[in-house]
Amino acid sequence: MPVVTRALILINVVVFFFELSLSRESIIQLFYLFGVVPARFTDPEWAASIGFPIGSYWSLLTHQFLHGGWLHIVANMWTLWIFGDNVEDRMGPLRFIIFYLVCGVLAALTQVLVTPNATIPSVGASGAIAGVLGAYFLFFPTARLIVLIPILFFPFFFELPAVIFLVLWFFIQLFSGTAMLASPQQVGGIAFWAHIGGFIAGMLLCRFFVRRPVRRRLQSDEYGLEWAWEPRER
Repeated sequence: MPVVTRALILINVVVFFFELSLSRESIIQLFYLFGVVPARFTDPEWAASIGFPIGSYWSLLTHQFLHGGWLHIVANMWTLWIFGDNVEDRMGPLRFIIFYLVCGVLAALTQVLVTPNATIPSVGASGAIAGVLGAYFLFFPTARLIVLIPILFFPFFFELPAVIFLVLWFFIQLFSGTAMLASPQQVGGIAFWAHIGGFIAGMLLCRFFVRRPVRRRLQSDEYGLEWAWEPRER
């Protein structure tokens, strides 16, 4: 049973409903304090003038549990539910949660590196989930996925191998992220480079988190014919 995947979904949902109870001003403060604001890490003087805590990097973790709206959280949690359980099964609960959080941190650092002067907070679990997608890409490339593609307002369902779906997804993120760099804006939006960084981090790190098969010590009657006839103590 995917214990960690379910727990992550539950935590994100609980935090989101907490956000819904806040005023607009409080939500903005929450996002700035616990979201990832690249300039906070690259421009200490600006960060100090705004009032950010000095030397605090907790937002690299906490931003993964904040979401900006219903579509944001539903899309992220649905994706985590589809892909997370299989990856967790290959890693085990403890390795999976460490892998998930590390991918989220590296995804945020990628966004900081590419957009160092941005002053708008980035929030959401999509960077960490992108890491899960990167692991799924290597672990289950031949898995079949049912995808929905709207054509002229009509939903059409297609079956695609995971490798094709994830390659297309990655290049869409890469194209979109490059397009945003071509016309930089100081407004909120999708953190495409966090997705790219998380996906690559997931691909690079997943092999180190695979659960090793348990090796059992052989009994004496299992590695020699002569031992099979020896009486055992009971």
